[in-house]
Amino acid sequence: MFRRLPEASGASVHLTVDGNPVLARAGDTVAAALLAAGIEHCRTTPVTGAPRAPYCLMGVCFDCLVVVDGQGNRQGCLVQVAEGMRVETQRGKREIGR
Repeated sequence: MFRRLPEASGASVHLTVDGNPVLARAGDTVAAALLAAGIEHCRTTPVTGAPRAPYCLMGVCFDCLVVVDGQGNRQGCLVQVAEGMRVETQRGKREIGR
């Protein structure tokens, strides 16, 4: 569904998403990297478990919540990727003390 423009360039950044390697570009947000990698959703809702994907990509809707390097409830659209970053799909509500 999403793909990069042919003229897009930038240094490669290696991260993992749910333990799987993903190659992003420097300057990407986590949400953009997930979409470019073909990852369809980044969290599930606490009540029904429905999958949610990035929607607004500007920090308004909270549909792109992920766990970044062990810290939950991070808005993937506002966090830039970094080398070695560990991203996890956020399932349901974030546990206290995580």
